[in-house]
Amino acid sequence: MIIIPAIDLIEGKAVRLTKGDYQQKKIYNEDPLEVAKMFEGAGIKRLHLVDLDGAKQKKIVNLNILERIATQTALQIDFGGGVQSDGDIELAFNSGANQVTGGSIAVKNPELFEKWIERYGPEKIILGADVLNGKIAISGWQEDSSWELGAFLNKYIAKSIKYVISTDVSKDGVLEGPSIDLYADMSIEFPRLEIIASGGVASMKDIFELDQFPLHGVIVGKAIYENRISLKEIEKFVSRS
Repeated sequence: MIIIPAIDLIEGKAVRLTKGDYQQKKIYNEDPLEVAKMFEGAGIKRLHLVDLDGAKQKKIVNLNILERIATQTALQIDFGGGVQSDGDIELAFNSGANQVTGGSIAVKNPELFEKWIERYGPEKIILGADVLNGKIAISGWQEDSSWELGAFLNKYIAKSIKYVISTDVSKDGVLEGPSIDLYADMSIEFPRLEIIASGGVASMKDIFELDQFPLHGVIVGKAIYENRISLKEIEKFVSRS
């Protein structure tokens, strides 16, 4: 299992929300590139970069940050937030994204999302399957959809999706531990998927607990920014893998 740090963007700054609430925003760094370089220095290879402005406005907003990180680090970037059209996804890839995550678009415009899987291939497109109140949450977690998680995943497994990021929104940003049972069940029920856990990680203990399951990766954000997990600990985990 790989550790994938997250950088969430609002107005070009590295921030974190609590439970997806834009009113509960905390700025951690004015320069996300500086943060990305620190991650790279700790041996990290992957970065989860989320344009929260884009998720809200339904178009990519912080494209310049993606370009700066892509050109000034060697990090493999998965980018999400506001990717709603063919033009958006082309912009993201042309600006240095290695993968693009689609959540809201996979619910609201499945025909387009399925076209992207076919056009770019399952290595390049990640399905965002974020859960709130048992339903898939969309639009920067501002809306619930009618989709149950299992049915949603099965729909896209049939379309050859390979990677999925699943966040329990109720756990995100509160540093109370991840939804262990959720990821344990997902790994059993969907063995063909490369599952990336997200939300709630508060310590290395949480990471080691998730590492017991056949997960592809875990996204860590606030625990790093709040110094619950040090870059030295991450570097040790990475070098061990």
